[in-house]
Amino acid sequence: MATPGKKNVSAGNSRPDPRSWPDHGAFAAWLGHSTVLLKLDGYTVITDPVLGAKVGVDLRIAQVGIRRLVDPALAVHDLPHIDLVLLSHAHFDHFDKPTLRALRHPKTEVITAPHTASLLRFYRYRRIRELRWGEEVSAGPLRIKALEVQHWGARYRTDTYRGYNGYLVHDGSHRVLFGGDTAMTDAFRHVRSSQRIDLAIMPIGAYQPWIRNHCTPEQALRMGLDAGADQFLPVHHQTFRLGREPLLEPIERFQLAAARDRVPVLVHQIGQQTRVR
Repeated sequence: MATPGKKNVSAGNSRPDPRSWPDHGAFAAWLGHSTVLLKLDGYTVITDPVLGAKVGVDLRIAQVGIRRLVDPALAVHDLPHIDLVLLSHAHFDHFDKPTLRALRHPKTEVITAPHTASLLRFYRYRRIRELRWGEEVSAGPLRIKALEVQHWGARYRTDTYRGYNGYLVHDGSHRVLFGGDTAMTDAFRHVRSSQRIDLAIMPIGAYQPWIRNHCTPEQALRMGLDAGADQFLPVHHQTFRLGREPLLEPIERFQLAAARDRVPVLVHQIGQQTRVR
């Protein structure tokens, strides 16, 4: 599968098949960077969708920015209907306007961080809602709660008022943690409850030299464990060169740390899919 406008972009080794997922149970596929496709008892969610050849300033006729290293595992036209788009913050590698335009649908909802809905003001979605830390809303059969993370939300240098979130997603049977983008923080301890987190989607890359805004792989594991997670899907690596660490170092370090703690890593390669128990 080719990414439009690609140059020196590698094809992924795996390709998920979400149309084969049944309408009961929980499923996930990593499409690249922080984009994860989820299906929870028939309801479909996509996190921080970025499915183009680049991320950066959208000029409509072209996009100026960082080119991806690996094709997205699925193109927009390969996706099933998306019920909910979940956006953590407005950075270009998480809030990609060309992808978001392509996903707009009168039956699709968006949940996003404070002061970011204005970036979608001309997009025809069913509903766009902003959540502050601690706020919780319903979306279809799901409850979505915005979580505090350690990051920043400005899209450009001057719009520092924009927010940034992680999220807890649950449907009564399954609980999924989406860490968004974050440096090390104790805030995830407040998520912990008597119910486990079935899947923690945590960022593990771009920590060198951006350690004040991005966690290390070991810190990502620790924050997920603090929240009560017992299975992981690491993201924010292998897709764009955003940090100076070697390309495969984040996942290698994460897998080593997870093995020491005997924690399952369900997905480690772009395009892999899993059923969440």
